[in-house]
Amino acid sequence: MPNGFDIPLPFLNQPFHIYFYGILITLGVISAAVVGQIEAKRRGLNPEIILDMLFWLVVAGIIGARIWHILTPPPSMVERGITTMYYLTHPLEMLAIRNGGLGIPGAVIGGAIALWIYSKKYKLDFLTWADIAAPGLALAQAIGRWGNFFNQELYGAPTDLPWKLFIDSAHRLPGYENYGYYHPLFFYEFLWNLANAIFLLVIGRKLAKRLKTGDLLWIYMITYPIGRFFLDFLRLDASEVAGINANQSFMVIVAICASIVLFTRHRLLKSKPI
Repeated sequence: MPNGFDIPLPFLNQPFHIYFYGILITLGVISAAVVGQIEAKRRGLNPEIILDMLFWLVVAGIIGARIWHILTPPPSMVERGITTMYYLTHPLEMLAIRNGGLGIPGAVIGGAIALWIYSKKYKLDFLTWADIAAPGLALAQAIGRWGNFFNQELYGAPTDLPWKLFIDSAHRLPGYENYGYYHPLFFYEFLWNLANAIFLLVIGRKLAKRLKTGDLLWIYMITYPIGRFFLDFLRLDASEVAGINANQSFMVIVAICASIVLFTRHRLLKSKPI
């Protein structure tokens, strides 16, 4: 399966390769921006602010995603000697994003930091704009997962289920060379993220009077990690730190912390005056 296509450029000795992964990421960003503008306008805010902050959020997201990968390379890369120490001793390799290596948790963290800085600089309410961005972020994640399909990556354990995914021998992980069909893990994550985006948009409207500013952000930080945690049980090449699944462990921590925050904000039991 081709992972992209070539564009001939007269001033280069070889054609420029366009990756489908990059196209899908771009479509995800555009979709997130459109949804963000719709949500901002619905709240009576200036939708152009989304376009103003978009560049910084995307750049920070890419940087964060790359740093996360550098700190948590998957076992298949570690076996080839591409470890965190390798990146630290080969700094130019840190910039080689075209060779792969982006972590979603880092992208979300990087984007959130950029949004916080932008909000502080222009005196905007961070939680309000985080609520506006949350549904679009989930949608962008859903669309971006199709890039994994063209790269023949992010597949799960071998399976014979009717919706099994065929992986070329060149893209099979060590130890699984004799297996041809796998769980389409990328598709499972696509469905979960798409459902999450719809869920956030619906409750943002249906429960508008009951939600506090920032609630959609905290709900996103519960729903996405829950799905990611369970789907990671199918992941064959999960990143590890000290022998522990890094992403899965991080998702548990995030979901628990976000649940505590959300519950505290809407606690059912209130102190009664004596």
